[in-house]
Amino acid sequence: MFPSLKLRARLLAGLALCLAACSAATPLPPSAVPPTAAPTVSLATAAPTAPLAPATIRVAMLPILDALPMYVAMAQGYFAAENLTLQVVPAASAAERDQIVQAGQADAMINDLVSTMFYNKDKPSIVVVSFARTATPQFAQYFILAGQNSGISDVSGLKGVPIAVSDGTVIAYVTDRLLEAEGLSDSDIQTVAIPKITDRLAALSGGTVKAATIPDPTAAVAVAGGAKVILSDAAHPQYGNSLISFTSDFVARNPDAVRGFLAAWAKGVAAINGDKTRWNDVLAKNNLLPAALMGKYTLPDWPAASVPTQAQWKDVNDWVKQKGLLATDVSYADSVNASFLPK
Repeated sequence: MFPSLKLRARLLAGLALCLAACSAATPLPPSAVPPTAAPTVSLATAAPTAPLAPATIRVAMLPILDALPMYVAMAQGYFAAENLTLQVVPAASAAERDQIVQAGQADAMINDLVSTMFYNKDKPSIVVVSFARTATPQFAQYFILAGQNSGISDVSGLKGVPIAVSDGTVIAYVTDRLLEAEGLSDSDIQTVAIPKITDRLAALSGGTVKAATIPDPTAAVAVAGGAKVILSDAAHPQYGNSLISFTSDFVARNPDAVRGFLAAWAKGVAAINGDKTRWNDVLAKNNLLPAALMGKYTLPDWPAASVPTQAQWKDVNDWVKQKGLLATDVSYADSVNASFLPK
């Protein structure tokens, strides 16, 4: 939920704390079945064992709101109860996060389906074990915004208008799919590459571009500065999500630790969804929200334990092939594993 425009100056001043980079055919129809726990697939499965041996998990993490359940679980001792120690490896951007994981300096991360395609294009390097966050009809994750003086007031006004995105990322994917779902053709959809969120915001507010795709909660800052919401994934929530992924090596060696991580995460989700007013200290300590939004911004609902469906996976795979980013299919069965989800 967006704050009052009276907060504009304070929001812009606090913006730097939350501006980590967002990341990240046959389209999935808007009426697609929402994500549910997928059937067990062909990766390491985890039969119950007791008790868990102590384990350390290194998590490469951007300062993003999607990670709040992890930080709540840390603060509440839920990971300790699972005999797990978490080491957060800070990353300032998605590119830095990927460098950390690829260098073997982290075991897990929050990422997205588009980046998973690139990780696993040659072999299964990472395993998606759960959604981190998903868009809902009440709470959007990505917004297509128009500038205050753009003259654009609805989706039809975006035909042929360059929309600022980060090319080859979940931002570009969501932009295409949302506009297609609203009836725009491929030729109607035009984009311009502005990878950094800060630069995208500056271009939008300065009038260099008339429209841009911005993630939550940064979109709240843009709206407080005069931008208009034209479309969001609240209208088509099957397209907006983020993921919890582990390296394939870690999953193979530590299946119980993966299960314990997700059990603790689920307790964090339950704590947040049960009372969204308690977590300002956790948000502030971990730079997950601009200071001026504290007490003004309504936290979204985090999803129950589940993984992407095969239809969601195929839609993203089709998109990356259509864009010429990949030439072949990437295996869902080798990349997504629902067997670690809490029962």
